[in-house]
Amino acid sequence: MGGGGFTMPERNPALDRLVLTLTGKPVPKICFLPTASGDRGDLAMRFRERFDPWPCQPTVLSLFNLGRERIDPGEHLLAQDAIYVGGGSLRNLLAIWREHGIDQVMRTAWESGVVLAGVSAGAMCWFEGGVSSSGGAPEPVEGLGMLGGSLSVHRDSEPERLSVYRAAVASGRLPDGHAADDGAALLFTGTELAECVASREGARIFRVRPDGSGGFSETETPVTLLPGATRARAQLDDVDAIAELRALRAGRRRWQ
Repeated sequence: MGGGGFTMPERNPALDRLVLTLTGKPVPKICFLPTASGDRGDLAMRFRERFDPWPCQPTVLSLFNLGRERIDPGEHLLAQDAIYVGGGSLRNLLAIWREHGIDQVMRTAWESGVVLAGVSAGAMCWFEGGVSSSGGAPEPVEGLGMLGGSLSVHRDSEPERLSVYRAAVASGRLPDGHAADDGAALLFTGTELAECVASREGARIFRVRPDGSGGFSETETPVTLLPGATRARAQLDDVDAIAELRALRAGRRRWQ
């Protein structure tokens, strides 16, 4: 997901519901990993608020609190029908996963048929690379490489990230890939892109490639609106609010 879902101020639950639907189970087990945000408690609470009312068995795995929870993270993850990874720092997410061996667990889970999903850093991590802003200015970061190519997120709400992504693809620093709006998602079957979907009208995904002359080219990818997708204005107001909030936070960081 380029953005959206329960971790962002998006009222539409279509993307989150899709994660459960893809498992094919009547009451799937789904685990949320808020690792990229440092296991923020408010994200765990939002996950519970979204998924507790639905027919599923939701859990939250905090890698920062394993001593207290006394849980084997690998064993727990491999017992799930779906794993949902939250956003935050892509670089920190992968460093912590590697320290705990979660990177290998994710590959095993994927190969055994567990649905892997994520938003922002939790979406880019599966690819060969993406663009992270966790170090300050956006910069290319290497991913797990389970999916070929690269991904950039928040295409419509973070223009500074998009410009860095385009330049990285043009220069070859990142392989060609996709740039996804908030509310848009790429659905893979194995390593093949099966479909692009969206929870709101107007959410777009673009294929970004080097043009062979030091620049880049973009081609819009067809996107299917999910059942219950938000039509036009109401959801666009949400996107505007997200962009304004991020701009405000960026301004505050500069003055700190």
